[in-house]
Amino acid sequence: MGKYFGTDGFRGKAGEGLTAHHAYEIGRFLGWYYSREDRARVVVGKDTRRSSYMLEYALSAGLTASGADAYLLHVTTTPSVSYVARTEGFDCGVMISASHNPFYDNGIKLLNRDGEKMDEAVLDLAEAYLDGCLEADGHPLKELPHATGDGIGSVVDHSAGRNRYIGYLISLAVYSFKGKKIALDCANGSAWAIAPSVFRALGADVYVLNDRPDGLNINRDAGSTHIEGLQRYVTEHGMDAGFAYDGDADRCLAVDETGALVDGDKIMYIYARYMKERGKLVTNTVVTTVMSNFGLYKALEEAGIGYAKTAVGDKYVYEHMVQNGNRIGGEQSGHIIFSKYARTGDGILTSLKLMEAMLSKKMSLSRLAEPVTIYPQVLINVRVKDKTAAQEDPAVKAAVQAAAAELGDTGRILVRESGTEPLVRVMVEAKTHDQCQELADRVVSVIRAQGHGAEG
Repeated sequence: MGKYFGTDGFRGKAGEGLTAHHAYEIGRFLGWYYSREDRARVVVGKDTRRSSYMLEYALSAGLTASGADAYLLHVTTTPSVSYVARTEGFDCGVMISASHNPFYDNGIKLLNRDGEKMDEAVLDLAEAYLDGCLEADGHPLKELPHATGDGIGSVVDHSAGRNRYIGYLISLAVYSFKGKKIALDCANGSAWAIAPSVFRALGADVYVLNDRPDGLNINRDAGSTHIEGLQRYVTEHGMDAGFAYDGDADRCLAVDETGALVDGDKIMYIYARYMKERGKLVTNTVVTTVMSNFGLYKALEEAGIGYAKTAVGDKYVYEHMVQNGNRIGGEQSGHIIFSKYARTGDGILTSLKLMEAMLSKKMSLSRLAEPVTIYPQVLINVRVKDKTAAQEDPAVKAAVQAAAAELGDTGRILVRESGTEPLVRVMVEAKTHDQCQELADRVVSVIRAQGHGAEG
């Protein structure tokens, strides 16, 4: 991860860590970089945060000042920007969103022409420009040239691109949703503009929650980060299922007809098993991160399905899927990637695929998820002086190995470092919460006894 761009873009508190000036300079860089041979075309989307408008206008000013054309999708989802970028010949895509964060945060996600997360080499150049140390032909490039005359770029209303994406989602449905009562929690975010239209077009009886964004209420007690509201609604109103999205709708969590949570792990299991039964699970592998629950792996093994584990982050899941030709992967948080249909996690697509499995197998969501038993989990964050030294300490390693041996095939222990903070995370999953707590505490006590703990 760089100074500005992490695994999910440039994030910060709007107006402080991420300012209009940052957006303008990113636009200036993208416009210059992609317009060196011909006028660039850049597609831009945003979520419903108040600050998204500020950043959109600043980014557009930067793009056009460098000679690029900015095509605005307006309020839309991250996966829609990815879809439009890769299907309509754009040089790159930009999504203005901080995903599941509160309204006062925002972010700028960059996507390449294939709708994938931007190449690291381009991000490195963008960071160099933001820091005033960009070079071109071996010489410092302190100021990018401004376009003049008819070289100045234009801003184009491209809401038609969003509509084509809606049409694409509808086209992927195999069955009519007629007669199904479905609740959608749009998190007062990007899904508000798309998800209800898709489900209604497919014939569902749609009941929508949190679809009145005011710029300040995105993700507030709503959406996939606050699933309890949808759980209550589904049970109180007799829904067949409910789907909750996050702010930019690249995640989806589901609620079955009993009100129980169907998280990303269960979603991956349900659809992978459905694909396997139809001979569609290419490589017979589900790609997860190391944070997926032990219960998912047990269920996959029983179903005869293999799995791979990557570092935490959808970026790493997608990279593994591309390298190995896998069809499904994702995270417990509901960030699921169906590589045949999308280049990013797509919450609305995920909900459509769950509906397909339910309708094809004529089974409720609760029955489809039943084989996955989510194991109790305890996660302890230990502030340390040196993350590597703490993990490599022989006494710590011995304690971890002893815990793993005690768990055997009835659970697991995972010790990993935080990517952004001086923390070592000790996570244990076992059949009971008490056993999780006991083993996690045991390892944490050794870390501290060995002098690795830090104040703070």
